[in-house]
Amino acid sequence: MAKILKASNIRKTINYLKKNGVKHAYYAARERIESEKADTYTYEAVPADVLMRQRELSKEFSYKFSILVPVYETPEAYLRRMIESVLTQSYGNFELILADAGSSDRVEHVVQSYRDERIKYKKLKQNGGISANTNQALMYATGDYAGLLDHDDVLTQDALYEMAVCIKNAEKDGIELQLLYSDEDKCNGDETVYYEVNKKPKFNLDLILSNNYICHFMVMKRQLMQELQFRSICDGAQDFDLVLRAVNYMLGKDKRPSKSKSLPIAHIPKVLYHWRCHEASTAENPESKRYAYDAGKRAVEDFLRAREWKGKVIHLRHLGFYRVDYEPDLLTNRSDVGLVGGKLLSKNNKIAGGIYTAGGDGIYNGLHKEYSGYLHRAVLTQEAEMIDIRCMKASQEAEEIMEQLLGLPYLKNPLNGNFNWRDGLKKEADYQEISKKLCEEIRKKGMRIVWDPAMIEKI
Repeated sequence: MAKILKASNIRKTINYLKKNGVKHAYYAARERIESEKADTYTYEAVPADVLMRQRELSKEFSYKFSILVPVYETPEAYLRRMIESVLTQSYGNFELILADAGSSDRVEHVVQSYRDERIKYKKLKQNGGISANTNQALMYATGDYAGLLDHDDVLTQDALYEMAVCIKNAEKDGIELQLLYSDEDKCNGDETVYYEVNKKPKFNLDLILSNNYICHFMVMKRQLMQELQFRSICDGAQDFDLVLRAVNYMLGKDKRPSKSKSLPIAHIPKVLYHWRCHEASTAENPESKRYAYDAGKRAVEDFLRAREWKGKVIHLRHLGFYRVDYEPDLLTNRSDVGLVGGKLLSKNNKIAGGIYTAGGDGIYNGLHKEYSGYLHRAVLTQEAEMIDIRCMKASQEAEEIMEQLLGLPYLKNPLNGNFNWRDGLKKEADYQEISKKLCEEIRKKGMRIVWDPAMIEKI
């Protein structure tokens, strides 16, 4: 993969160096080289017999999908490949809505070559920008769910089928899903190489405020999307803005929504979308759309205002990634959060703990402190199942829970306000087991647990 994107990687490194300095550029380049050497990902297309079986099973579902595609002077080869990736879906109950803002008739000529009534072509009177053009397509949507597809990208043949299955399974549990998303990968221009697979987590409120990890392939309840619509003020990050406003809608007016009640959002842990990389694409050349990252920052700021959460949104070193600095701090500002934890660093400057799975497995353990981790997630604030009591702050309610659990008064470190674990716990204490029990109790109370990588404790 390094050979294929060698030129673009060099360009990215130079831009990163100019922006962040020699030290950070050195570690970023070293980490990328190491990750590419370790990358063994390949995409395996769904076998024909499986697709045939899906087509049979699809008869059991009635959901209709509206696939929205704003197009603008799309190269014919990419346009045809995009259209055909939709027409060859194993799940056939869909409409493909193309909103053409180009000045030529090249797109129309291509579309006319397809004789499929599920294709709806709309020639726009003017190019109003990506949000306005997508809203034009959205006007004509009649499906139960609406999905977003870029004009030069590709859906896997099982994409809509997997979405339909997920919706059906949620209905069995009494849940009407409002938003669904899948994993994705990137491919080169002629789709001969697939790489940089994005394996996404379940919905994570604080992570989505740090980066639009949802991205592709995302579908939303059509009525909700039509109600919210896309905002031109966020062009370039219009899908990120839409997701954040949808999340705000689902959270409701309660400023402390219970974590015990999950939002009607589902993640499908399977690659259903190929993000095509070519010279003009954001995936290949992030510097080509710097305005998009300012738009993303604006979207996060608007979300904070809607929730009445006070804080400053700042750009991180990597484009498209953000940090919310709450004012005066996260616990004071957000009543939905019970615990905030940070990372533990070993003497050799590697992560030795701090954020864990519910079972207690360290998520970023062994990663050098200067590395950003898989898709930069090791430097992003995120909701966690478990954090470490040795680098932790607690809300007043959580402090009381800790005192009951430990049988000791809650002690604060006067230097940083963290829990003073060295004086508050016995030396022979099982820190991980205590952390696990505490976090379980906090989650039971409906409070969120947040991991903040800016909090550091050396052990």
